[in-house]
Amino acid sequence: MSCVPFLSYYILASSESSSNLSRYDGVRYGNHVAADELNSQYKDSRAKGFGSEVKRRILTGTYALSAGYYDAYYKRAQQVRTIIRKSFKAALDEHDILISPAAPSAAYKIGEKKNDPLAMYAGDIMTVNVNLAGLPALVLPCGFVEGGSAGLPVGLQMIGAAFDEGKLLKVGHIFEQTLQNCNFVPPLIADELTS
Repeated sequence: MSCVPFLSYYILASSESSSNLSRYDGVRYGNHVAADELNSQYKDSRAKGFGSEVKRRILTGTYALSAGYYDAYYKRAQQVRTIIRKSFKAALDEHDILISPAAPSAAYKIGEKKNDPLAMYAGDIMTVNVNLAGLPALVLPCGFVEGGSAGLPVGLQMIGAAFDEGKLLKVGHIFEQTLQNCNFVPPLIADELTS
């Protein structure tokens, strides 16, 4: 799978986050921290109001929107988004819904990737195209991984056409009813429920 849509999504999402969150300066919006000068107030307000992931996205987005990089990053990512929208529209003109994995692997163990933001971003690779295209999607559990990661859940993603959420929900309901006798409670939790 190409990394271009993946990179485009993070460029656009970070740029839009940076632009939208710039108003949270502690003066009119956000945490107000008293300071002697305006720059200190901005810095201290944002330091307390934003977590590390939000700060990371703001910095990445500000870089992508800066004067020397706007055309190379943000504008090109918008062009990729247009291509992805057209591709999904063509596929959904021929099919009612599209089905794909929800992630490239089973769920992570709790806290496993907490300190590795790039691995966390890579986990989104199957869903970013849908976000770029602005389409509705539904993720349902469909089983568990056997072997090394025994008991970790796997998700199935259903993608529908724009404004066709009703059809998507009906298909999701049929899927759940078809697998009604399947138990999607993770073994670890199931053991705790029975004891």
